[in-house]
Amino acid sequence: MGNSNFEFKDGELEGVKIIVPFYMEDNRGYFLKSIERDIFRNAGIEVDIYEDFESLSSQDVIRGLHFQTQFPQTKIVRAIRGKIKDVLVDLRKDSSSFGRSMEIELSEENHFSVLIPAGFAHGFRVMSKEALVSYKCAGKYYKEYDSGIIWNDKDLNIDWQIDNPVISLRDSGHMTFDEFKKRYGGL
Repeated sequence: MGNSNFEFKDGELEGVKIIVPFYMEDNRGYFLKSIERDIFRNAGIEVDIYEDFESLSSQDVIRGLHFQTQFPQTKIVRAIRGKIKDVLVDLRKDSSSFGRSMEIELSEENHFSVLIPAGFAHGFRVMSKEALVSYKCAGKYYKEYDSGIIWNDKDLNIDWQIDNPVISLRDSGHMTFDEFKKRYGGL
């Protein structure tokens, strides 16, 4: 990667990238650069960040699996503090990995980010006492198209490694993957 100090690795699913950022640490603390437009472009990643937000969650919280049915967003997700099991599900109907999921550990120790292409459902489980998670999104959020697939869908069979997670009322009422396929066919 030359002097960029970034590293980009292909994820298990088509289009997913694991991003190892520029990181320096010394006796004062650390300095981390998570995005640089030119370096990303040189790596074939075009992301025009529209919004940037974060969530703070307690241990054993599961958030997700979220997506937009129209105008899906590309996301770059990172655990600033704590550790999460990040889960992605490919909902792109023309993708070779449609309906498949992958997971990656994101933590304050490994500093990884994951680039989630538009057309994926996304969620995570907090593995530490709490986790501060950053989301950088390309594309506008549209509440009217906000949707999700139930976290414990039997067809997706995601192993969250927990029996009694903390789930929001909204997330516990999401559709199944089968209902998603019947209703939308894919994104």
